[in-house]
Amino acid sequence: MYRLFFNLFFQRMDPEKAHELAFGWIRRAARIPFLRTLLASVLAPRRPELLTTAFGRLMPGPFGLAAGFDKNAAAVDGLAVLGFDHVEIGTVTGEPQPGNPRRRLFRLVPDRALVNRMGFNNDGSAAVAARLAERSAARGNARGPVAVGVNIGKTKTVPEAEAIADYVLSTERLAAHADYLVVNVSSPNTPGLRDLQATELLRPLLTAVREAADRTVTVRRVPLLVKIAPDLADEDVDAVADLAVELGLDGIIATNTTIARDGLGLRTRRDVVGAAGSGGLSGAPLKARSLQVLRRLYARVGDRVTLVGVGGVETADDVWERILAGATLVQGYSAFVYEGPFWCRRIHQGLARRLADSPYATLAEAVGAGHTERPGTTGGPGTTEAAEDDTAAETAEAAAKPEDDTTAATGGSDRTPGGSQ
Repeated sequence: MYRLFFNLFFQRMDPEKAHELAFGWIRRAARIPFLRTLLASVLAPRRPELLTTAFGRLMPGPFGLAAGFDKNAAAVDGLAVLGFDHVEIGTVTGEPQPGNPRRRLFRLVPDRALVNRMGFNNDGSAAVAARLAERSAARGNARGPVAVGVNIGKTKTVPEAEAIADYVLSTERLAAHADYLVVNVSSPNTPGLRDLQATELLRPLLTAVREAADRTVTVRRVPLLVKIAPDLADEDVDAVADLAVELGLDGIIATNTTIARDGLGLRTRRDVVGAAGSGGLSGAPLKARSLQVLRRLYARVGDRVTLVGVGGVETADDVWERILAGATLVQGYSAFVYEGPFWCRRIHQGLARRLADSPYATLAEAVGAGHTERPGTTGGPGTTEAAEDDTAAETAEAAAKPEDDTTAATGGSDRTPGGSQ
């Protein structure tokens, strides 16, 4: 049904307009109690064996929606109805901004991929905080089963010298409403943002955000994560991992979108890729590098830092592979565009089968089990055989089977098969 609708309507629309249409349906569906209950029973049946604990929260499962789809916290409850176990909103900036000029979202259909240069279009931290506060009040200030992460980034007009103050402003406004907080320094669509991944700049930024969160929220510790790019050199990945351990960071999200086009095994015609222009590429071609970064991180940090795997995640097998590679939580986005509203249901069904067929009693036991050595036992603090040896095979797989800085083109492709922006 979704594929037919997709082929007849969504693929004929501009991706961003298709996203806005689908987003509106999701938001409205959650406002009708009967429809919300009906959809949840069909799309989001919960499986006790998939229960996952992360960041002090018990979640229905490990699979969530990456940042970029719901930038302004306007459809969290609707997305929960679709079966996501956690929803990461944003990216939210200190001040409201319109993002980059349209057209800024493109589909690479043969690759099940997206290219976006959205530019952190959002309502700003004050408006998003007010919306989250209203949602919390409507729930009687009780936490729902679906965790809400808040992804924050730098306002485009703020110079790099004032970036820390801008992140602190967002933290002060949003931390109280976040089940976890993500510092996004990896979108390619804000000039200079990725420079903040350098440890000499990242250390004071993360320290300031941590202190601001602690000042703002005194009744609990708000978990703090950083989201990194897949384009970092391996030694820079190691440096971020070491910094996360040093600062007592709660998590690392690996990875955001890539600026690379070569070496991804793209099937889309070169002229179509060129016409899409600059921006972050997400989707299936990102799978190999994102998985490699995740494995490298787990080899470096083990269970000292919670890892979230994202990038090229399409199937239950992909989710299972990320868990074995060291991810406690896994996120997707671009495949949501191509797979439609039954995507989470299929992920959960398949993941439950993988767990039942495995030697592990729980998902927690499976985290990192794919590594051949315990983290840090060979070749230095971050080297294991599993972290080093799979790149060629993964690249070949990505080329053969072509997925956070992306707005949901939930609707736009020639097929019915994600991103913070």
